[in-house]
Amino acid sequence: MSLQVLWGFLSAHPTKLINLLALLMTCPGGLLLQSARRREADARESLAVEEGVVDAFDQRVPRYFYILGFSCLALALMLSWFSTWV
Repeated sequence: MSLQVLWGFLSAHPTKLINLLALLMTCPGGLLLQSARRREADARESLAVEEGVVDAFDQRVPRYFYILGFSCLALALMLSWFSTWV
């Protein structure tokens, strides 16, 4: 019976379900961006202390986090806009 109630809620309010999905995609995107900023700050701090060359891995990982984080946020924004048309 609870499955019928859940299915009835989802079919009656599809925009809420789409917005919930957008919210669930926004949280990991924001966390990825925050961790990229933290890694970049740590790399700058270690560069200032050591005065050496930053590893290629330390440059590549924050860039990948930025790309993935912004793509999660963009996809969540598109889903949110799509929910206004439904």
